[in-house]
Amino acid sequence: MHTTRKTCASLLVALDVHPRVAMQILRHSQIAVTMNVYSDVYSEATHEALRRLGDLLTLSSEQLSAPADDDPDAGGDALQ
Repeated sequence: MHTTRKTCASLLVALDVHPRVAMQILRHSQIAVTMNVYSDVYSEATHEALRRLGDLLTLSSEQLSAPADDDPDAGGDALQ
């Protein structure tokens, strides 16, 4: 029975089901039991999350370093 519940919890995590919903499906009274005891995060999911985080950070740093389109001082002579 424990193995089936653990598999269910891990699959719900892999499907990005909200932890509170998973807790209700598994009929746990505490979220910590659902997330710490029953659910495992697959390495592929971890890899994908880190890739997405890297993409976001790269995009953010490019936006910070690129001049704004509506900035009159960007890349040209300043109006005085």
